[in-house]
Amino acid sequence: MSGKFILIAGIALLAFCATFFAPAAPAIAPQYETREDPNQKEMQDRMTREANKRRQQDIHDDTYKLFQLATELKAAVDKSNENLLSLDVVRKADEVEKLAKKVKEKMREAVGQPLKVEPIPKTPYPH
Repeated sequence: MSGKFILIAGIALLAFCATFFAPAAPAIAPQYETREDPNQKEMQDRMTREANKRRQQDIHDDTYKLFQLATELKAAVDKSNENLLSLDVVRKADEVEKLAKKVKEKMREAVGQPLKVEPIPKTPYPH
């Protein structure tokens, strides 16, 4: 039984990492050509940057919590055996899943225009 939970925890952690390092598709507001006051535009840009900073800090904090929970889950699974599965292990696995979903949702909540990111050049692998 503990092997299954290690596998589930590993898959959840891999899915989270794949989501974390994959480029997010930010929500883009429709662009309308308007004659804005430059001061208003600057204030809007500043607010957008601050919102993204707070979002990034939340993602950082939640990712640290996720790492701690995954570590606790592994320790709990290591203590169990194939004949005894603790309710604590199931609860921790649920917490890991919920927090991973929360982080994934926050990653999709980018504000403002997406940054232009240069694609990573492909490098040949040595045989």
